[in-house]
Amino acid sequence: MGRTGWARRVVVRSPRLPLLCGLLGVSGAVGAVVAGVWPAVAAVAGLAGGVGLAVAGLRRVVVTQQVELDRLGELVERRAEQVTALSHELRTPLSMIKGAVDLLGEESPGPLTPAQKRFIAIVDRQCAQVINLCESLLTQAKIEAGLFTPRLEQVDVSVVARDVVTAMRPLCAERRQRISLDTPQVTPPIPADPTLTAQALTNLLSNASRFTSMGGSIDVRVMAIDTGIAVYVTDDGAGMTKDQRQRLFHRFVTGRPLADGTGLGLVITKAIVELHGGSIMVDTTSMLGTTFLFTLPARKEPR
Repeated sequence: MGRTGWARRVVVRSPRLPLLCGLLGVSGAVGAVVAGVWPAVAAVAGLAGGVGLAVAGLRRVVVTQQVELDRLGELVERRAEQVTALSHELRTPLSMIKGAVDLLGEESPGPLTPAQKRFIAIVDRQCAQVINLCESLLTQAKIEAGLFTPRLEQVDVSVVARDVVTAMRPLCAERRQRISLDTPQVTPPIPADPTLTAQALTNLLSNASRFTSMGGSIDVRVMAIDTGIAVYVTDDGAGMTKDQRQRLFHRFVTGRPLADGTGLGLVITKAIVELHGGSIMVDTTSMLGTTFLFTLPARKEPR
C-alpha cells in the first residue's frame, strides 16, 4: 500500500487527528497575524477554518470516548452478574450443608462421640467461612456494578460500635484477646447507613483479631471531630512491612502472604467509607501493631 492509502487509514482511525490539525491551524493563523504576515481577512478565514476543524475533531473524540465508556460499563455489569450468579449457586448448597451440620451438632439425630463433635465443629466453621466469602463476593459485585448505595439515617456511631464490639467479644475470647471500647459521653448523630457502618467496623475488628496474637489486645475508639466522626481500630499484632502496606485494599490480598482471609473485607470497608463521603487510613509498623482510622462526615452527601 502506498503512502496515500496509509494516510487515509490514519485519518479514519485517529479521531484526534482533526482536533490536532484544527488546533495547529488556529495557532498558525494567530501567529501569522501577530507577525504581520497575513492580512486580517485571510487570518480570520484561516482562524475560522481551524476552529471548525478543531470542533469537529473534539466532537469525534467525545463520541469515541463515550462508546468506550459504554463498552467498559457493559463489561463491568456482565462481570458483576457472573459473580452474583456464582455466589448464589454456591451459597444455596452451603447453607443446606450448614443447616444439616447444625442439626448434627445439636445431636438431634442421636448422640455424638467426642471425635465426631470435633469434626462437626470443623465443618461448621469452614461452611460459615465460605458462606461469608460468598456474601463478600456478592457485595463486591454490587460495588463494581454501582448498585451499592447506602440508606442514610441519623446514626449514633458509638451505639453501632458498642453493638459490634459486643458481638465480637466471643471470638476474641476464644483467642484470649482483650477488646476495649472508648466512646464519648455524647456522640453527635451523623447521616449514615447503620448496617453498612456496622459491616465496615466488623471487617476491621475481624482483621485486627486475625492478625493479633493469642492473648493480644484490640482497642476501638470513637471520636467526634470537626467534620464528623472518626473511628480508630488498633491492635498490638505483628504490623505490616512497607510492601505489605502498599498492597492493602486490593482484592484477594491480605496483610501477610500466607494469612487466612481474602482481603475482600478491607476492600468492602474502603468502599463503604468512601460511599459515605469519608476516608480510611492505616498506620502500621512491622512488629509494632496497626491502627486503621476511618472518618464519616457530618453533612456531606454520599458519592
